[in-house]
Amino acid sequence: MIRRRQNNGVALITALLIMALVTTLTYSLEWDNSLDLRRTIVLLNQDQAINVAFGAESWIQSILRQDLEDSDVDHLGEIWASDLPGLPIDGGEVFGAIEDLQGRFNINNLIGQDGAIDEPSVEQFRRLLLTLDIDPRFAGIAADWLDADQDAEFPDGAEDAIYSGLIPPYRTANQILSSASEIAALEGIDKASIDTLLPHITALPGRTAINVNTATGPVLQSLDENLTAADVERLLSERADAGFVDLAGSFSSLVTPEVLNQLEEASSFFQLKVIVRIDTVRITFFSILERGPRGDVTPILRSLGTT
Repeated sequence: MIRRRQNNGVALITALLIMALVTTLTYSLEWDNSLDLRRTIVLLNQDQAINVAFGAESWIQSILRQDLEDSDVDHLGEIWASDLPGLPIDGGEVFGAIEDLQGRFNINNLIGQDGAIDEPSVEQFRRLLLTLDIDPRFAGIAADWLDADQDAEFPDGAEDAIYSGLIPPYRTANQILSSASEIAALEGIDKASIDTLLPHITALPGRTAINVNTATGPVLQSLDENLTAADVERLLSERADAGFVDLAGSFSSLVTPEVLNQLEEASSFFQLKVIVRIDTVRITFFSILERGPRGDVTPILRSLGTT
């Protein structure tokens, strides 16, 4: 009788242990299945968000094509310059903006086609830095980062001899930049200076002119050493949203003839920024668009979450 009771007790404990193991395993499988399901939903939403961003890009391409057909001048009063309103999509929304990149200083203008430093552009970049209260020596450092040789410019240059001594060590690019954010690699530059500078510079292929109808105030002031903040304020007020009525008349007394010949009222490069939210997924999509003289609009650089 005692042995039978002992056996029954062991059997009960064994059954309870098996039940506990089965329950734990069931919950574990359910949890893993829930995570897999959630992960799958997020991936599907990400794919959908990217496709929505591509759709927005295609829409903007058509707007830029139509804009060139309607006008040979680009200014801030045109339809492309308005923020994209928030549009509802299945499970979320999409919104964004497009910016004329030729309203900024092209950092790749610092060197010519032969890879040599372009001194007038370096001087303009130095004036831009001074306008923004940033150390002007970064103009020479940036030029050395781009030029093809290993000879440090005096007095502000920096070549491989400087960068190879940093931790971690690296080398200069010795070529044009594909993104303005690459200036973060310049010797001695800090985040505050980068954040201040980035809204006023870009990195476009080849040499580009500045569209004065969309240029930022500091970029306008960098055109000539004699331009003052008051001059820039008057120019911005004069152009308003519709652009300058007479570019030559507005700038001929403020800049040299050489600079005047390089100013434009139309643009070929634009940056689209699209934000897509679907459920808990949120992506930021950037696309640099090049518009050709016949109106063809081509994406030349895309990125997610970066400028």
